[in-house]
Amino acid sequence: MYIIPISEESSLSASGAQMHAQTWPTPTRGDFTIADFAFGTGETLPELHLHYQTLGTLQTRTSRDGRTTTNAVLILHGTGGSSDNFLNDEFAGQLFGAGQPLDASRHFIVLRDAVGHGRSSKPSSTGLRQRFPRYTYADMVRADYQLLTRHLGVDRLRAVLGTSMGGMHVWLWGGTYPGFADALMPLASLPAPVTGRNRMWRKMIIDAIRADPAFCDGEYAADAPPRVGLTTAAGLMTLMVSAPLRLQHEGPTREAADRLLEEQIQTRMAAMDANDLLYALEASREYDPRPGLGRICVPLTAVNSADDQINPPELKILEYGIESGMREGLGKAVVLPISEDTRGHGSHTIAMLWKEHLKELLDKIA
Repeated sequence: MYIIPISEESSLSASGAQMHAQTWPTPTRGDFTIADFAFGTGETLPELHLHYQTLGTLQTRTSRDGRTTTNAVLILHGTGGSSDNFLNDEFAGQLFGAGQPLDASRHFIVLRDAVGHGRSSKPSSTGLRQRFPRYTYADMVRADYQLLTRHLGVDRLRAVLGTSMGGMHVWLWGGTYPGFADALMPLASLPAPVTGRNRMWRKMIIDAIRADPAFCDGEYAADAPPRVGLTTAAGLMTLMVSAPLRLQHEGPTREAADRLLEEQIQTRMAAMDANDLLYALEASREYDPRPGLGRICVPLTAVNSADDQINPPELKILEYGIESGMREGLGKAVVLPISEDTRGHGSHTIAMLWKEHLKELLDKIA
């Protein structure tokens, strides 16, 4: 999920991080076009454009079975986000520098903009709006696989990491392409369909946007978006992805809380397109990794936080999914305790909170 400064992976925090000395290499940007991409709905797109950024150099090993890539790592962003969300001190600054767990001098790091997001094809950038194919998470994972294998020359990954929606994609990667990655790390996600409160807040946003008369079936003018629906969306996101402890600290008085809420709503709305947001939220409608959990054949460490209101730990869905669905000994569930440093759902991009668990996971496959 794309969040603004107080909670998650915002472009504002990324730009602010540039005030410090950058400790990771400058990424190389690229684009890949898939002709006549077929979606699960039966719809096709003549040209599906995928944007990506890479850090480091791809390495291979030669054996009797041929050449195999050895150091590629795929990192997947959340709903409404992009590859840019990881290029800040809190993520790249903790992971990509010299001697760090994903040292870019030793790894080939792939950050991509998912279908419907960032600089990749989406309803707003294609002009198709509500005529854009109704993509799902499975479509997004399949497109990423083609980016890796057909364009970047990656035939094996050392690891796949993902945050929020990207974490949900990691669960799908493990079951759809078992053994393609040596290790899996889903963050802020669950190995189960989107139901309960998680479904409810998404549907509230979808319904609010579609009910706004200014939505006009997606044909609104750029200077006249469905502001009522988007205001509802921004307010709900602020509540769902934030941490009560942090909100209390930043809004200790009624006036401060009102001011913080207004700032959050306005900042979020400035980055939103109604069509893109609808598609991104609706893409989770068929998400269900459970049938593939038993096919996961590599170590997996799933990290959530105790103050995550989207994936509340009291439901025990994470632990149950690993214990009942995966092979014994492969999966590990980690729930970070609430602290001054956790940020609710957005803890997933604060790498200092969980990078020791990443080191432990990578040591298992060293």
